[in-house]
Amino acid sequence: MTEQVKVGDEAPEFEAPVVGGEYEDGVQVSLKALRGRKVVLYFYPKDDTPGCTKQACALRDSWGKIGALAQVFGVSIDPVKRHRKFIDKYELPFPLISDESKEIVEAYGVWVQKKLYGREYMGTERTTFVIDEKGKVMEVFRKVKPLEHLDQLLAVLS
Repeated sequence: MTEQVKVGDEAPEFEAPVVGGEYEDGVQVSLKALRGRKVVLYFYPKDDTPGCTKQACALRDSWGKIGALAQVFGVSIDPVKRHRKFIDKYELPFPLISDESKEIVEAYGVWVQKKLYGREYMGTERTTFVIDEKGKVMEVFRKVKPLEHLDQLLAVLS
């Protein structure tokens, strides 16, 4: 199991396909290219599931405020095509990163063993990282509750 990234750490670099927001579907985005602006990476389990939809729609509904404060990216292991459907269905204004290889979830320590109804499996822990303009982790929210996520972000970014 990978060590968890914590406040004060250098945020792990990545390059991965992204869809939505200002990006054309499937182009690559890297953390290095985002230097100079605060970045929010919110990791979530799966597109178009109840909790993930609530979390994404809360960000969408406050996009004027949150989008002005940081570059926001949702990150899951779903493929680009599934991300595109999720974005279109809920009119999400921010980009989603596809981590099918699981390199990013593993680098950030959010690919974890989970338990549901007595069954154990590997999955993405709902976790958000706020990264400063120089690439350092300035805040980490672990096991995020979808409806509390937006308030937590606004408190840190405002």
